[in-house]
Amino acid sequence: MTKLTVIDLYLMKKEGRKITMLTAYDYPTALILDEAGVDIILVGDSLGNVILGYKNTIPVTMDDMVRHCAAVSRGIKRALVVGDMPFMSYATPELAVRNAGRLVQEGGVEAVKLEGGREVASTVKLLVDNGVPVMGHIGLTPQSIYKFGGYKVQGRTAKAAKKLIEDAEILEKAGVFSIVLECIPWKVAKIITESISVPTIGIGAGAYCDGQVLVTYDMLGFFEGFKPKFVKQYCNIRKFIMDAVGKYISEVRSGIYPTVEYSYELPEEEEEKLSRELASLKAKK
Repeated sequence: MTKLTVIDLYLMKKEGRKITMLTAYDYPTALILDEAGVDIILVGDSLGNVILGYKNTIPVTMDDMVRHCAAVSRGIKRALVVGDMPFMSYATPELAVRNAGRLVQEGGVEAVKLEGGREVASTVKLLVDNGVPVMGHIGLTPQSIYKFGGYKVQGRTAKAAKKLIEDAEILEKAGVFSIVLECIPWKVAKIITESISVPTIGIGAGAYCDGQVLVTYDMLGFFEGFKPKFVKQYCNIRKFIMDAVGKYISEVRSGIYPTVEYSYELPEEEEEKLSRELASLKAKK
């Protein structure tokens, strides 16, 4: 099995082959996604929402990211593993280099992802110059939701769209190997995709991106009542789990489970020895 690299992603864009990307936060999920053939596995700071139960990604720490990146990396043979740099972990050049180094050295990732456009371009260049591949992320950037006033579609005015297009070009010049475009009009995403040489990965950005990413827990239907417009739910795993757990509870309470099939036997000769031992103990009382 050949390991994918950032160079392979360039070739996929050039050849018109769509790139697939999903999130993973633990070893067993990483094993499944990698075996299924996903190209990029993102250890997203979305783990704050879907794993740790926070209302947003802001509380996620570097220690959280390192721990989950390491778990995921241990399960990957083929996919490119990308780790999110969490909130304020790249606020200064010194922090950026130190924390990106942690994700690569301790977390085992092969690239990191930063949110922002022109304002993080110098940080992107610094990391790339130090040997860390960087994925960009523009549009709706969850670490900036307090600035945006919530989870809102970005780039809906000509001025905002122009800024996104310029940001993508600036990030490309800074050295990113790809850019996530989140929650922007599809026509803007199409312009960006056609104007830069690095792959674009869309999430709520339409069909003209070079690839797509979703939060795995969203597309599998883990959470009831949460379904953003851009999420296609490929199964309702919550229902499967609820049904299985309900059946387990019923069988335990009724005595159906466990049967002999799921129990360990005591060898017959050892059972006889035990009976004699117990009988002897009883006789001495």
